[in-house]
Amino acid sequence: MELRHLRYFIAVAEELHFAHAAERLHIEQSPLSRAIKELEYDLGVQLFERTTRSTRLTWAGKVFLEDVRRIFATIDQAKASVKAAATGYRGSLRIALSDGSAQLRLAALLAQCREEEPEVEIHLFEIPFSQQVKGLRSDLYDAGFAQSAEVGEGIIAEPVWSDPFVIAVPARHPLLVHKRIPLDEALRYPLVLCHPEAYEGFCQQIERLLCTVDAQPIVADRVTTLDLMLTLVAAGYGLGFASASQIAVCRHPEVIVRPLAGRTLVLTTYLLHPDVEPSGQLSRFIDRVSPVETSEQHGST
Repeated sequence: MELRHLRYFIAVAEELHFAHAAERLHIEQSPLSRAIKELEYDLGVQLFERTTRSTRLTWAGKVFLEDVRRIFATIDQAKASVKAAATGYRGSLRIALSDGSAQLRLAALLAQCREEEPEVEIHLFEIPFSQQVKGLRSDLYDAGFAQSAEVGEGIIAEPVWSDPFVIAVPARHPLLVHKRIPLDEALRYPLVLCHPEAYEGFCQQIERLLCTVDAQPIVADRVTTLDLMLTLVAAGYGLGFASASQIAVCRHPEVIVRPLAGRTLVLTTYLLHPDVEPSGQLSRFIDRVSPVETSEQHGST
């Protein structure tokens, strides 16, 4: 088994089309098919189910894909560490980001880290929540941010940042008569929600929010980015949920944002890290996280 076999496998697994994968890799289709057959022979399993009309990953293929992605993430980290060492850095932290983690607070935190400890390089990895948890367990990441605390044993999840939930409403929508929109009124209209595979923790908190009302939501679509969610809201497909800080970063001229009526409902971001004694670099990073929100709030008052 060679690295090229793994690269070819990832291309086919992501494209689910041999011709498209070959084009992406800039090779002919026949050597690509041959390499996948060699890989399946070496592993002793079938990775793809092929028909004349479709290509699908088997369950073994799906499991293998996650592991192969971790292999290449480790290789990328090794390359980055070597380059960082060559340019004078004396250490690094690997920070995973899931669920569209609070970008404004994250920017403030990273700026503080660069100012106080510029010799430590911070590598950021945007990944799904489930991959972050696996990566923290296997020492692929040092810490991470996500919007779920369902991490199991061996990982600490500390709530560090919170933002009010808001509703994104198309301009000239009937709900805009409310300065604060009742949730039960909002659920009379279709919703554009984020896809749970891309925003797992975020979706968990949205589901808990929707369960507070005795109404069945109508889901018009699920999307993988907040930008697309706001685009569909602006086009009138439905309403969207987000946090105030997410909306501050992703704005759309045809979308009006309103708070929810009643008690303030918040979206919580958690700092995740293995339940072991942290390194000095990681300990200082963790110490910087909590004060970020406090200083930000003081600056806004």
